[in-house]
Amino acid sequence: QVQLVESGGGLVQAGGSLRLSCAASGRTVSTYAMGWFRQAPGKEREFVTAISWSGRRTYYVDSVKGRFTISRDNAKNTVYLQMNSLKPEDTAVYYCAAHSTVYSEGYYYSADDYDYWGQGTQVTVSS
Repeated sequence: QVQLVESGGGLVQAGGSLRLSCAASGRTVSTYAMGWFRQAPGKEREFVTAISWSGRRTYYVDSVKGRFTISRDNAKNTVYLQMNSLKPEDTAVYYCAAHSTVYSEGYYYSADDYDYWGQGTQVTVSS
């Protein structure tokens, strides 16, 4: 069984930074491609960023390019999302997700491609 637990959310002023963590349990999680999604009030869940199992390939939605960075530490079974220059429109619940094809160097931007999800962490950016 795979469990994903996000942390690091909070309230920050516009222009500030936060780093989210996604701690994964399950011995094969380090071999999975991972992604971050977010859902703002009244909106559908949207893709933010993804990373291949090795960390060599990453992909970002245009709205966060140059501001957010995804990374992973497979020894710690943890994926990170560094968010800089935050904007009020980044306010949402952020979810990490795992795609369970092992050793995939692909990245996946559809929620349907992910098999496991965390419970989410709230990020609020004030103006």
